[in-house]
Amino acid sequence: MRTLAPQVLGVLARRSRDFDAAEDAVQEALVAAATHWPRDGVPDNPRGWLLQTATRRLVDHVRADASRRRREVLAAQGEPAGARPTGEDDTLTVLLLCCHPSLTPASAIALTLRAVGGLTTAEVAHAFAVPEATMAQRISRAKQTVRASGEPFARPTPEELPGRLRSVLHVLYLVFNEGYTSSRGPELHRVELVDEAVRITRLVRALLPDDAEVAGLLALMLLVDARRPARTDAAGDPVPLPQQDRTLWDRARVEEGLELLDRALAGGPPGEYTLQAAIAAVHDRAPTADATDWPRVLALYGALERLTGNPVVTVNRAVAAAMVDGPAAGLALLDGLDDRLGPTHRLDAVRAHLHELAGDAAAALDHYRRAAAHATNLPEQRHLAAKVAELTHAGPASASGPDDRGGRAG
Repeated sequence: MRTLAPQVLGVLARRSRDFDAAEDAVQEALVAAATHWPRDGVPDNPRGWLLQTATRRLVDHVRADASRRRREVLAAQGEPAGARPTGEDDTLTVLLLCCHPSLTPASAIALTLRAVGGLTTAEVAHAFAVPEATMAQRISRAKQTVRASGEPFARPTPEELPGRLRSVLHVLYLVFNEGYTSSRGPELHRVELVDEAVRITRLVRALLPDDAEVAGLLALMLLVDARRPARTDAAGDPVPLPQQDRTLWDRARVEEGLELLDRALAGGPPGEYTLQAAIAAVHDRAPTADATDWPRVLALYGALERLTGNPVVTVNRAVAAAMVDGPAAGLALLDGLDDRLGPTHRLDAVRAHLHELAGDAAAALDHYRRAAAHATNLPEQRHLAAKVAELTHAGPASASGPDDRGGRAG
């Protein structure tokens, strides 16, 4: 159903010229399918079933509003339910519309998960730990923004596509990051968001198989998510990368990610996602933490920092610099980042880690306390609080190690 949802939405939105109403109708059709198909069986033409049901829902809504009589006529005169107005898959067009440049990242994420991911408003709200009413308002505002933009329902021209595609990849990257380490709530992972980000990125790759950055983003997701089985302990708390049992990593995902990375690197100069995937690959290829090629990681972070100018990348480069040139080198790179990053527990957590490596237990303890006080994810809070207790009662301990992502600090 989630694969078919954007295809059906594309046909209905093109036919009705009302993305907002079409999206609501498709959501109702998905709910109906979730009720009928388990009981009656999947129809022979599931796409046609969804399109016919969504069309009926749309016509019902149109009939209920006298001001939409012209759209009712348009819908009634539309093509038969199983027909397609074009010979192409509309998934990418829907995705590009959901990631419209005029939308905020939060709104684009919410609209993408509903319209392309097929998640209900309640499911999206649960994934981001906000009330359903709040998420409903966010999605409604996003659709109003798209409508007000006057954007036609058509795939961008070849000249427009690269810029719009960057927005799509950025939204998918944000969805993945939120799922991999939730910004709030009782769990470290939001598996449904990770899986949905991977699934939609696979769709984009199928539609744009020659785009190197699409391959790089998918490689990054697979290489990082391959570590998921080893990232938490029995209590659900984070296990730092150097302490993870690498035999638990998903080797099939690692191998697929490495193959995708090779293809991305062969496609020309690497972009930001391909560089992050290359960093993740260095970690995934190392049989042990001690075998990590840290000079290679440091060089890749340097290239990524030059490409993006992102202060979060600088935080991660500081960890790599500490592993190559000592903790003082890493700490020096963190100077001046407070104003650029704003309030975040991750910068304090990295400073604490580097001070711990340097043997400065007092400074490490101070920064671990700050990080624990500002962390909003409960497993991370517990992990940081445990570091505070460890240093308070036992003095300096072995290094806990950097986070296991390529582009985010922690």
